[in-house]
Amino acid sequence: MPILAGQIVTAGQLDRMQPTPYSAECTAALTGTTTYQPIPGLTITLATETAGARFTAAGVFDCSVTTVHATNLMVGKLQINSVDQSGLAIHAMDTLDRDTVAMSWSGTLGSAGTQTFTLLGVVNAAGGGGLFHINSRLEVVIYEVT
Repeated sequence: MPILAGQIVTAGQLDRMQPTPYSAECTAALTGTTTYQPIPGLTITLATETAGARFTAAGVFDCSVTTVHATNLMVGKLQINSVDQSGLAIHAMDTLDRDTVAMSWSGTLGSAGTQTFTLLGVVNAAGGGGLFHINSRLEVVIYEVT
C-alpha cells in the first residue's frame, strides 16, 4: 500500500500492512477413507477487511500407514471457503511407516469478509488403511495491504 506524502494514515491501514499469522493443531486422529474428510481441529476461520488479500498456507500431515497397499496414496489438501486449492500432500502406502508430509499454498482471496481454511485427508482407493495423526498442523498468513 503506497503511503503518499502528507497523507493521514489510519491505525487500520497500519494494522493491515502487517502480516497476520494464524495456526491450528489437529485435535484427534482421522482414519482415512476413500472420501475426503476434514482433519479434526484443522480449520481456521478468519476475517479479512479488504478484497484481494493475499495468503500463504502450510499444511503438515502426520501420516501413518496401518494397512499396506502397493499403489494407494494418503493425500492431504487445502480448501478455502469450500473450494479445493491446487497442490496435494502425498504419502505412498507401500510400507508400514509414519511420516510427516508437507505442502504449501499461496494466492489471493476474493472479497473481504469471513474466510475458512480447512485441511482434508483421504486414502485414494479401497484396500489400504492409514491415519492422519494429532501432530498434523495448519499455518496461514494473511497479507492485507490496500
